[in-house]
Amino acid sequence: MKNNITLMDGAVGTSLWAKAEANGIKKDPVWKYNAEHPEIVAELAAEYADAGAKIILTNTFGANGPAVKRSSPYTAPDIVSTGVKIAKEALAGRDVKIALAAGPLSALMEPYGDMTEEEVAEIYREMLEAGVKEGPDLILLQTFMDLAMMKVAAVEAKRFGIPVFCCLTFERRGKTMMGNSVEDMIEELVPVGVDAIGMNCSLGPDLALPVIREFAEKSPLPVIFKPNAGKPILAADGSTATAYSAKAFADDVVPALDIVDYVGGCCGSDPSYIRELAERMK
Repeated sequence: MKNNITLMDGAVGTSLWAKAEANGIKKDPVWKYNAEHPEIVAELAAEYADAGAKIILTNTFGANGPAVKRSSPYTAPDIVSTGVKIAKEALAGRDVKIALAAGPLSALMEPYGDMTEEEVAEIYREMLEAGVKEGPDLILLQTFMDLAMMKVAAVEAKRFGIPVFCCLTFERRGKTMMGNSVEDMIEELVPVGVDAIGMNCSLGPDLALPVIREFAEKSPLPVIFKPNAGKPILAADGSTATAYSAKAFADDVVPALDIVDYVGGCCGSDPSYIRELAERMK
């Protein structure tokens, strides 16, 4: 196993929805819980720290201006700043770092969609500025399928003087849905000055291994690996289950521990999955 691997947290969205269901709370965009149910957001952050995670995400992934305006009376700056405050309060006194999380926009950039680079930059600038004011340790841009959009967000993120981590989401063929490769990501983001790159979401750890190995072979930067807990399984009654148990997930992540610098989980993983990874990393 590689020395000095940093354990990150698991899924925020699916874990918060599970908590909401268990507490009789309506299933909403999870960023709404910052304003309406901060107790479950704080509880999840603390559980990830208890499980051994050393980098924990804020509940701000989808809280960009257009999304917040479209489905709530709140503003993106309020939701994002509250998200960072919740994490800081829940994790006060612990030896962990807080990562301000931001994901892709639902609209596409030109030439595939109508959004200009300037419009995208303005949205991320507003979102990130509100979060950075509350003092996170780093910014994590994750689950992007469009490298061009990620690069715009990364340029904005680097203006704030804290580390910036970037993760694209890849398909089995080793490219994003927009056709971006590992080499493309390296070529575009290294000159921007980001601090670590890698992949999250889409694939379980077994199917993601070839992609993360390519990162390890080619990237001059530290490598991040946050795979899903497998593709969700749809039951006949309409419910979904995770393809991987926590143990099976950790077992399949183990081969990556020889080559990555940061490791955690994405959709379907929860604190029990991170605890299993922590055991392997002992």
